[in-house]
Amino acid sequence: MALTADAILGAEDTQIKPVDVPAWGGEVLVRGLTGIERDAYEASIQQIRPKPDGSKEVVLVRDNARAKLLVKCLVDEQGDRLFKDTDAPALGKKSGAILDLLYDVAAELSGMGEANAKEIEGNSDAAESGDSGSSSPETSDAPSTSYSDGSAPES
Repeated sequence: MALTADAILGAEDTQIKPVDVPAWGGEVLVRGLTGIERDAYEASIQQIRPKPDGSKEVVLVRDNARAKLLVKCLVDEQGDRLFKDTDAPALGKKSGAILDLLYDVAAELSGMGEANAKEIEGNSDAAESGDSGSSSPETSDAPSTSYSDGSAPES
């Protein structure tokens, strides 16, 4: 028997997973993103930039991307967010190893894997047509360091 619209909309399908973080003194709860939250997050880490030939390209901006995701995904026992989006810079100052661990859990629960990252990076067709596929008006004229191959600088 096929599901009804009410059954689909009423299903509780967002997962929460506890993760032990001894360095922080306990356990944190990580919640997967909803579809709307995931789309907004992905749009927030993309920039459309002009190319020398006049076309445009979509560039993945990795600047503090882990903390930007985690402020949306770290929740309390009632499932309410612990952080506001504006807390991402402060959270980004925590241990990179811990943020990476929690990011991986959040990405998994949100259906964002390596294939998804490649899709985000490689989605330049929309940019060349002038349509980013996003309703987000945020753009930045400021130069930023980004690594479209998903790598990070070596230290």
